Amino acid sequence: MGQCITKCKNPTSSLGSKSGDKESGSKSHKKSSCMGSAGANKEEAGGKPGGELPNGTKAPEVSVETPIISALMGEPRKEDSLDGDGLSIKHIEELFSCYKDEEEDVILEEGMERFCNDLCVDPAEFRVLVLAWKFQAATMCKFTRKEFVEGCKAIQADTLEGICSRFPCMLLDAQGEENFKDLYRFTFQFGLDADEGQRSLQRDIAIALWRLVFTQHMPSILEHWLDFLSENPSGIRGISRDTWNMFLNFTQAIGPDLSNYSEDEAWPSLFDTFVEWELERRKREEERAAAPGEEGAFTEDECPLSADRLETGGGRGSQTWGGR
Repeated sequence: MGQCITKCKNPTSSLGSKSGDKESGSKSHKKSSCMGSAGANKEEAGGKPGGELPNGTKAPEVSVETPIISALMGEPRKEDSLDGDGLSIKHIEELFSCYKDEEEDVILEEGMERFCNDLCVDPAEFRVLVLAWKFQAATMCKFTRKEFVEGCKAIQADTLEGICSRFPCMLLDAQGEENFKDLYRFTFQFGLDADEGQRSLQRDIAIALWRLVFTQHMPSILEHWLDFLSENPSGIRGISRDTWNMFLNFTQAIGPDLSNYSEDEAWPSLFDTFVEWELERRKREEERAAAPGEEGAFTEDECPLSADRLETGGGRGSQTWGGR
């Protein structure tokens, strides 16, 4: 495995080019020697350098496109085949093998960490979520062989360098309205534990995924929504798919002041509770700001001294501003 990691960390030497200098040199050598042998055999068959047979007739010319010469040129083998976009399936398979588990034919958590390290990305950052979305990964911290191969083909990359170079385009692609909606819904499924048969997200995982998926464009209501979830752990066991999907609609349809929210519409009941909680929180903040003696407000005696009061109240002012 150590040799495999080293090989992948230097993609230009083994995975960077689609043919490789060493392989090309070998093929060129084989081609030259075989072509030379073919020329020698032709001359021996003719008997004379001019291409004449011993009886004086001229030998027929051999076409350069004979099956023998075509075979010498090298038809691509199955494992070296390129897809329609010129990607090397062999290189993608080799890259997958560098990170796959020793016992299972999948990339698991340990391999995923090494894969992210070699890509110079944090496994918990938004770019990795977008990559998983492009790969259509069914489970967090796991890539099957099919997901990896089809994902690399989707982003048109067959090396580590190629994947890195696609990140800017993938991030831009994720900003489109329909694409982001697809990414957002994918994130819910991605966060479920498929082995446990989960149907809803654990509250803490949902909070982390909401922060992650809204990395590029954070709704103004998001922090208050997450505070609501954090401060009410006993009443919120998990986040259902419907609640997750509808929250995106909520951020797009409801204004920051929540004035256009209506309980009569088909919102999840959790949203009714949140809006009530949020309006009450804002009311308390306004009352604290307006009430005398509270933090953020000053009575007449507590008000910072003005220049006039400093002149008339010299004794007190000298102790407050002048020091000892």
